[in-house]
Amino acid sequence: MRIIAGELRGKKLASVGAGDEGAHLRPTTDRVRESLFNVLMGGAYGNPIYGKRVLDLFAGTGALGLEALSRGASHVTLVDDGRKALSLIRENVTLCRAQDRSTVVKRDATRLDTNSGAPYDLVFLDPPYGKGLGEDALEAALRGGWIADNALVVFEDEVPQMAPLGFRRLDCRKYGSTHIAFMEREL
Repeated sequence: MRIIAGELRGKKLASVGAGDEGAHLRPTTDRVRESLFNVLMGGAYGNPIYGKRVLDLFAGTGALGLEALSRGASHVTLVDDGRKALSLIRENVTLCRAQDRSTVVKRDATRLDTNSGAPYDLVFLDPPYGKGLGEDALEAALRGGWIADNALVVFEDEVPQMAPLGFRRLDCRKYGSTHIAFMEREL
């Protein structure tokens, strides 16, 4: 795994190889990540990254959030509760020298506390597939004040995701067996 573009372009990240089923780690491939960021940077959603606060739920290795930092996000908060995932996230934050622009939160994404800071403009959501955890995490993030009014949510799963209550689906893309839904918060 590597950072695809931006100031950290080409930076090699610590990897779990093909994944770690026991830890529910299934990193988004470089190809899918590149396609996802091409959509985000393509202008359809304005400028959803530059200068924005990013929340990466079920962060895994942190690659999605760190890619956003590389492309101009002001800050990323990486949330995961797995021991292996947290180790990889911390290692990747260090490799990218992003300690001053990132926060690592050890927490179950479906049980977020109330957010004490500013809400987030861009939310990445890549839960373990087939467990329904993504909807629960979005609900917890919304209830806890983590998601800004105009936030864009990028939801990755093995099946196309419909927008849960409080969100509107804008688009859905398929990359091999990965489906990515783009949603916005409904007010």
